[in-house]
Amino acid sequence: MLRFGLIGHPVGHSWSAQWFTKRFEQVGLEAEYRLYDIAPIHINKIAWLGLDGFNVTIPYKQVIIPYLDEIDETALAIGAVNVVARSEKGMKGYNTDWIGFRDSIKPLLKETDKRALVFGSGGAAKAVEFALRKLGLEPQIVSRKGPFRYQDVTAEVLRDYTVLVNCTPLGMAGEWEGKKVNIPYEALSKEHLLYECVYNPVETAFLKAGKEQGVERLKNGEEMLFRQAEEAWKYWIIDK
Repeated sequence: MLRFGLIGHPVGHSWSAQWFTKRFEQVGLEAEYRLYDIAPIHINKIAWLGLDGFNVTIPYKQVIIPYLDEIDETALAIGAVNVVARSEKGMKGYNTDWIGFRDSIKPLLKETDKRALVFGSGGAAKAVEFALRKLGLEPQIVSRKGPFRYQDVTAEVLRDYTVLVNCTPLGMAGEWEGKKVNIPYEALSKEHLLYECVYNPVETAFLKAGKEQGVERLKNGEEMLFRQAEEAWKYWIIDK
């Protein structure tokens, strides 16, 4: 039996196991997919899991890189890994997050969308930043440590940046549910697009706040999840 999984901390919110289990059944593959909640002090022991392939979620998309034997050129350019597959040299890292994000946000974009604010500075934010540049937008990373911080997001800034993407865990089911990034939501309008990388719950506090201000272009991360998973499938032994 082939063994796959998701490593992260926490992982209880994830829908990956359901998606891949269903996929295995569809193609009649004898395989299992499990969630591995790994504490930071044990991340160096991932090879011990003996998996044929696995996905990577918060907070390890950047941390995992030194523990890999190889890394794909695109993942290296992004600076984050969310998929690992077995290779002749051992474990090889890839990034499919950027494809999932690109393909899911593209239909929502307008010609007037030129700049985007990306909230967070982790692995997901790096993939989103990479994808936005590929789509021709100018992304600005917003983080607590800066150089561009949340307090710098003013009403005036929001007039220039019409695309807002939340790449933080704020809003996610569990300890972060109901929380959102601290920005002047009252400055939002129908001209904005709010994209939420979180998919559980379906409507986060971030999306709800945008809806209350009349924002019509709203999307959560469910499609991004499924599209990146479909791409991850291609790197595993399943299709080789």
